[in-house]
Amino acid sequence: MESKMNEYIVVDGYNVIHAWTDLSRLKEESLEHARDRLVDILVDYAGFSGDRVIVVFDAHRSRHNAERHVDVNGVQVIYTREDETADSLIERLVGEMPRDGYIRVVTSDWDEQRIIFGRGAYRMTPKELRKRVQQVRAEGKEPFTQRNPTEGYLENRLTGHLRQIFEQWRRKKE
Repeated sequence: MESKMNEYIVVDGYNVIHAWTDLSRLKEESLEHARDRLVDILVDYAGFSGDRVIVVFDAHRSRHNAERHVDVNGVQVIYTREDETADSLIERLVGEMPRDGYIRVVTSDWDEQRIIFGRGAYRMTPKELRKRVQQVRAEGKEPFTQRNPTEGYLENRLTGHLRQIFEQWRRKKE
């Protein structure tokens, strides 16, 4: 069995909301709904991809003193403490994360990208994340789009001659 290297995706939540047109429009109606929708998308992505996803939202303008961590179906959602930006929290997180795989930080902030490069992480733009989410979603649906579940069986792809040989071998064992 092939083992997949761990992949950590750290998302600057508001940066992505502003970059994705549908979420940006939703934000105009309700910032809370835009946040929830992004988290829902990331939960689906994490479930299909197996990546560990952390999404960080600025709370530096709010009035709570403690950093808040919430687990939403396997996606860690972090709200920064008062007077802390998502960028500074992401920089700290990347510095503390295990080095057993790739760490990708999703942001379009150029200064943030330079800092996370220096900490050993890779950057991913919000546009690249959108493309990856769509690709993983399509791959996740693929097994369910086959008309007949047995279409993927090896025996159905063998030529008649090879199928006959294998059938003879099987009968000899019985």
